[in-house]
Amino acid sequence: MLCFKEEMINMGEVISVVSGKGGVGKTTLVANVSIALSELGFSVLMIDADITMSNLSLLIGINNPPITLTDVLLGSASVKDATYDGPKKTKIIPSSLSLSSFQKIDSDKLVSIVKDIKDQYDYVLIDSPAGIEKNVISSMVAATQILLITEPTSPSVADVFKIKIIAERLNLRMLGVIINKVSNIKGEIQEKDIVRMLELPCYGKIPYTEDIRESFLLQKIEPVIIHKPTSVSAEAFRAIARRISGKEVQVVQSKERKGIFSLFLKLFSKNKKIKR
Repeated sequence: MLCFKEEMINMGEVISVVSGKGGVGKTTLVANVSIALSELGFSVLMIDADITMSNLSLLIGINNPPITLTDVLLGSASVKDATYDGPKKTKIIPSSLSLSSFQKIDSDKLVSIVKDIKDQYDYVLIDSPAGIEKNVISSMVAATQILLITEPTSPSVADVFKIKIIAERLNLRMLGVIINKVSNIKGEIQEKDIVRMLELPCYGKIPYTEDIRESFLLQKIEPVIIHKPTSVSAEAFRAIARRISGKEVQVVQSKERKGIFSLFLKLFSKNKKIKR
């Protein structure tokens, strides 16, 4: 693994987890890393900014919350009323599972909402929507750091590359990239190639295991860090939390393979450096 220890992030940091492509694992990452940070003694708030396709609350175990971020954005409720207790002393502001009023929502208000509450926590983690629509941009602008997450496949990496370009044009600070659903099978894009293309440090690799899938199939859905706290997947999330917080992380070297991704790098090489 090429991941390395970073400088400690200041408290009151807002980290927006963004992928561009849906189904990459943003919600799973936010839930598990938030709990891992809480285990380290930090105060953590999760925000589900995916207004139209929210499901962070379901993973956390909060079904049909009566007051949500949707109500706050509409101006009909306070942030305090929309904040709930999550696992391991975390807090969460969920979004509504209903689509009845999402067209009336001004997602730009998320920026001021986050600004008003971020100093109450050591870390605020935002579960961003997929795509590059207005609500995605709002969730990025509301953050002090952008953490990309990708699968080791060409379409997924291409999407986060586009997100990085947008973030740089908005003068947003990039934290790094998480590589999710790693199976170590032939044809997967290697970590060193992803790091080279994005010009960002790798903050963690999450293996594709049955433990994570199983945690979604239970009668009571829960993050894998709670479902199987000693599993390889759970430890991967804890390693990411330690890296974010500046704790010591064991560096493991893994074998790298050359692949067709070199062609993909050449395709984007002319666009890699974006002037701010």
